[in-house]
Amino acid sequence: MTHPLVERRLSTQEGLVSSWQLRGDGASPDAIRHAIKGLREVHDGVHASGHAALSELQRWRAATLTAPNTALAFVSAGAFHGFFEHRGPAVTVVRPGSGGPQQFGRLLVCRSNRLAGDVASYDGMPVTTPARTALDLIGTVARTRGDRIVREALRIGAVTDEDLVRAVIRHKGRRGVAALRAFAAEYSGLPATRCRSDAELLGLAILRHAGLELPGVNVKIAGHAADYSWPDRRVIIELDGPDFHRYPTHDLRIQRKWERAGWTVYRLSTDDVYHRPDLLIALAVRANVRRAGP
Repeated sequence: MTHPLVERRLSTQEGLVSSWQLRGDGASPDAIRHAIKGLREVHDGVHASGHAALSELQRWRAATLTAPNTALAFVSAGAFHGFFEHRGPAVTVVRPGSGGPQQFGRLLVCRSNRLAGDVASYDGMPVTTPARTALDLIGTVARTRGDRIVREALRIGAVTDEDLVRAVIRHKGRRGVAALRAFAAEYSGLPATRCRSDAELLGLAILRHAGLELPGVNVKIAGHAADYSWPDRRVIIELDGPDFHRYPTHDLRIQRKWERAGWTVYRLSTDDVYHRPDLLIALAVRANVRRAGP
């Protein structure tokens, strides 16, 4: 029979418990040794019930249980928040203090003296906030990748323009702040959460930078959402990603419905949005899209 103290922790922590938590609950060393019998050790002092492989959420939770005041951070926090893809075996956490990162098996421990206000609890698991996570990642990755991190965080609604501005102000002088400030300005005011892909949000920034009138984004026309549309011109621009090449017949059937409804439809590869943005601008100009106001 599982010890009641352990059972309570296991039930709220995805089947995980740490020795330091049990000490905080008032258990003696002997009681802890007895209580964790039958559990398997994941990290030093962190144990899991059952024998199945840990899920990603369990791996994240176990890492935050390795010591008090430990929060999921950097690439692991970016994956948790959904705007950074990370499939490596190691989990990255941050604790108060100074010094460089330290690797302990599959645990990478970072230190920071500036965590106040930048850690939030998600079902009891401490994680750096989305804005702080974006700043941390931007300070460690190439600029082009940092740009995409900000776009994705905005697109999925993990952060807002205001969140990014506050992070810039709070962390003035930190590595990555200048880049975050530039990215926040680049995408400020754009309808990021209406975009269904990273290319759509990038395309909006390209059109605005070129001084062109911004389109409606994923507005339903003849029963189907169009990537970009200008109702006064009755023009649609579709950005074709991998799905178009997998299901071209379906997409062309929708295009014919739009055309029958009196719309002109142009198509552009998402690869061109990233690598040849001039083509998007030229297509918009060709479609007689207006220049934005002064």
